[in-house]
Amino acid sequence: MNNKTFNHIPCGQTLPLNNIHAVSVSMPSLQDVIDYEEQTPEILEKITTAYPRFIIHPYLKLLANYLKEKYEVCDNYEIILLSSQKAVKAVSCRYFIHNKFEFDEPFGVIKVLKGRQYQKVLKFIQHLGYNLSSRLAQDYLYKVGRIPKLHDEKLENESKAKEILISTLAKAYKQPSQNICLNPSGMNAMYCVLKGIKNIQARNGRTVLVQLGWLYLDTMNIVNHYFEESKIFYDVTKLDLLEEFLKKDGLKVSAIITEIPTNPLVQTVDLERLKNLCNTYNIPLVIDSTFATPYNLDLNSYADIYVESLTKFACGNADVLMGAIILNQNSKISHIFYEFFKHADEPYIKDIQRMAYQIKDYEKRVKKISSNTKKLVNYLQKASFIDEVFYCLSPDFRENYEKLMIDENSLCGIVSVTFKKDFRTVYDKLNFAKGPSLGTEFTLLMPYTYLAHYDLIVSQKGQKLLKQIGLPTNLLRISVGTENIEDIINEFEKINEI
Repeated sequence: MNNKTFNHIPCGQTLPLNNIHAVSVSMPSLQDVIDYEEQTPEILEKITTAYPRFIIHPYLKLLANYLKEKYEVCDNYEIILLSSQKAVKAVSCRYFIHNKFEFDEPFGVIKVLKGRQYQKVLKFIQHLGYNLSSRLAQDYLYKVGRIPKLHDEKLENESKAKEILISTLAKAYKQPSQNICLNPSGMNAMYCVLKGIKNIQARNGRTVLVQLGWLYLDTMNIVNHYFEESKIFYDVTKLDLLEEFLKKDGLKVSAIITEIPTNPLVQTVDLERLKNLCNTYNIPLVIDSTFATPYNLDLNSYADIYVESLTKFACGNADVLMGAIILNQNSKISHIFYEFFKHADEPYIKDIQRMAYQIKDYEKRVKKISSNTKKLVNYLQKASFIDEVFYCLSPDFRENYEKLMIDENSLCGIVSVTFKKDFRTVYDKLNFAKGPSLGTEFTLLMPYTYLAHYDLIVSQKGQKLLKQIGLPTNLLRISVGTENIEDIINEFEKINEI
């Protein structure tokens, strides 16, 4: 065994290591995770950068302070930086913020009162994903002399980058380039799609959005913010319940949104049956294809609209925040693409350059991860310390998933597990990178329920909901990397020492 493959990474270190634009951060012990969720002063000293929608990037803090000085903003206010004036308008209208503030900057700036208003606006931006790029902030700060150097990284040629990125996605999804829109984050792509759906379908008297499966936290938050009426079906296996609902209210439904497969239990709905229901009631189907990737599953017979967080498998290095909307040319709704794309902000050019450099290995990366996933699952299913393994070919969902596979090597690179041994001890023992996000070339572990739904863990009502939806508290989500599979398995072997 190569003992140097996986080493302890101190709490607060960026993931990837020594990368100021990293979107993940090391949380090597379960106590680190709990302290982060409870926002203890000690952990906030260690964790200064993390997923940019959840923690304000250090460069954005520096830039906000610089602009407070430049525009002589009084101490009663804080400055929040956004990707554009469009984003400022969305936030201002939501919270009736109309503080007069004249500025001349190539991005959005909003002045908000310190305290409650500031925190509410930050939370709202987290859901909408209109984040200002850390690379833009870096370039600005360097230009005005507030930081000494730029982060050294490989970028695609500026004149070719966007074309490379769009053409790669177009080819992968088998869609025309004009049907693809880039966004500053995956959540912003989802927001733009749902905003477009709402505007289009309101004219048709369709106001109910249906969520199928336990969706990503902020997807549900967007729905709560923007849809007065929504219906959630947590269990993707119980399409009979959905069918009964549609018989009564199908003509009121604006869209059905689901993840293929779901996060974190990697479940796949019977898409054929779901699509037939959609066709019966003329309902668009929105699929979050981040876990599927266009190289593992062919969903063109089912999706009207795709949303992908490019930050994950497309990037592979967890250092670019970006999303994409892909409209299926076979869907009637694709002809009104402007309704979806008009809400989007184009990502910063250096983010596009970095993503274009990384996306060239997208297919190769996904196939290597798939191969590793198959071997890792074979090992975990036989391991004495494992209680349950959740992956794309779990018995209840194998048939649904296999029908969509592009080839035999098309396994989703996410595996979630529960243990027969103490969860805290197991989590702390392993030396993989541990923190938020997924889809990286390095194996990345996340104590999913603790990081995504800690509020549910610490309340009786929340615990009841977790039990209802079948989401274990002590669930470890594994984003399988491209390392030597024997090294990955050997690291898990350490659990036998406990």
